[in-house]
Amino acid sequence: MKKVLSVLCLALLACSLVFAGGAKETVTDPNAPVKLTVWCWDPAFNIYAMEEAAKIYKGVNPNVTVEVVETPWDDLQQKLITALTAGATDSLPDIILMQDGAAEKNITNYPKAFLPVNGKIDVTQFASYKVDFGTVNGKNYTVPFDNGATATFLRRDVIESAGLKVEDFNDITWERFIELGRIVKAKTGLPLCSMPQDSADFIAIMMQSAGTWYFDEKGKTNLANNVALQECMKLYTQMINEGICLQATDWNGYVATIQNLQVAGTINGCWIIGSINGAKGSEGQWAVVNTPRFANVKSVNYSSNGGSSWMVMANSKHPDVAFDFLNKTFAGSTDLYDTILPTSGAIGTWIPAANSPVYSQGMDFFGGQAIYADIIGYAAKIPRVKYGVYNYEARDAVTIALFDIVKGADIKEALKTAQKTVEFQIGE
Repeated sequence: MKKVLSVLCLALLACSLVFAGGAKETVTDPNAPVKLTVWCWDPAFNIYAMEEAAKIYKGVNPNVTVEVVETPWDDLQQKLITALTAGATDSLPDIILMQDGAAEKNITNYPKAFLPVNGKIDVTQFASYKVDFGTVNGKNYTVPFDNGATATFLRRDVIESAGLKVEDFNDITWERFIELGRIVKAKTGLPLCSMPQDSADFIAIMMQSAGTWYFDEKGKTNLANNVALQECMKLYTQMINEGICLQATDWNGYVATIQNLQVAGTINGCWIIGSINGAKGSEGQWAVVNTPRFANVKSVNYSSNGGSSWMVMANSKHPDVAFDFLNKTFAGSTDLYDTILPTSGAIGTWIPAANSPVYSQGMDFFGGQAIYADIIGYAAKIPRVKYGVYNYEARDAVTIALFDIVKGADIKEALKTAQKTVEFQIGE
C-alpha cells in the first residue's frame, strides 16, 4: 500500500510541476527530437533563407527539425491577432517573421506574446536602425533579418543613350533627379522610374532620408504641418505630372514595368533586386547608385523601405532551442548569408556578414559592379526613425492623400484631412 501511495505521490508531483511550468515543455533527453515551426512568406526570399538556415543548424543540432509554413503577411498578421485576442496561442508557431513597420504595434498591444531577445542574441551586431524597430520600453524583441536599404537602380544602356552617365545620378537631390529625368524622357521616351499608384512607398523613402516620419518624437500625428512630407508630395506629384515617374495600377503592374523594360530604372529597397533580375534582355546593363535627397530640407542620400525580422513567440514549447537556432544562423553564420545572397539577393543586416568576400564580388547582371558591398555601405548611413504604433494607419491615410494630390488636390488641405483621419482612428 505504501508503494502504491508513493507512486501516486510522485505522479501528482510530476503533474503539479508540469502545470506550474505553464505551456513550456521540458526536454530532459538532449537527444530527443525537437520541431520548431516557423511562419513566413515569399518562397524565393524569406522561406528560402529559413530553409537554408535549417540546413546549417542541422549540423549544430541534428535533433532539431524546422518546419516552415508559407504564410502571406496579411494572413500572418490576421492569424496572429485572432489567436492572441482569443487566447488560443496553441495554434501559433515558435517563430514568426514580422514586418518592421508592424513590430512596435504588435509588441505594445500584446507585450506577453513575444519573448525579448536580450541575453540570447547580441543585437549590437546588427544595423542599429533595424534594432530600433523591435525595441519597446528598453527591451529588444526582434532578430533583424533583411536589409531595406534603398538605392537607385538604373539601366546603363538607357542612361548612356540619353547622353548621360550613371555617375551623374550619385549623391544628387530630387530636384536634380527630375532634371535628369526630363533629359532621359526627351531622348529615349522612357520614364526614369515607376511606382504603384496604391502605394506611398516613394513618400516613405523620401521622408526617412530626412530622419522624420508620420509621428513626432512624442508619438503625436505629424502630417498636416510636416514640412518634409509636404516637400515629398510636391516633388512626387511633379514627377508624375511630367512623366518622369510612371504610375502602375498595382504592385504586379509595377514589377512588370521593370521586367518588361518600360522604365529606365527604379528606386526602392534593395530587395527589389530579385525582381530586377527577372528583366530579361537587360543582363549586364544595370547599375546601382544611392538615393536622392532634398535640396530644401535637411536630409541624406540614404534611406530604407520595407524589411522584416524574426520573433520568438512566448507560447513556444522550445524557446531556448528557438533562440539558439536564430543565434547560430541569422545572428551567427556567415555561411548562411553567403548562401542566400547570390540566389535571392537577401542582404542581411548582421554586420559581420558584410566582411564576407561574397559581398565584394562583382555581379554579372549589374555589369560587374559589387552592388552588395555598396548597399551595405548605404545601410550604415540610414537615418533612424521610429515607425510608431500606428504606422499603418498613417501610411494608409497618406496614400489616400497622395492619390488626391496627384489628381489635383491642394497638398496642405489633403494632409490636414489625413491628419484628422489618423487622429480619429487612434483616438488622439
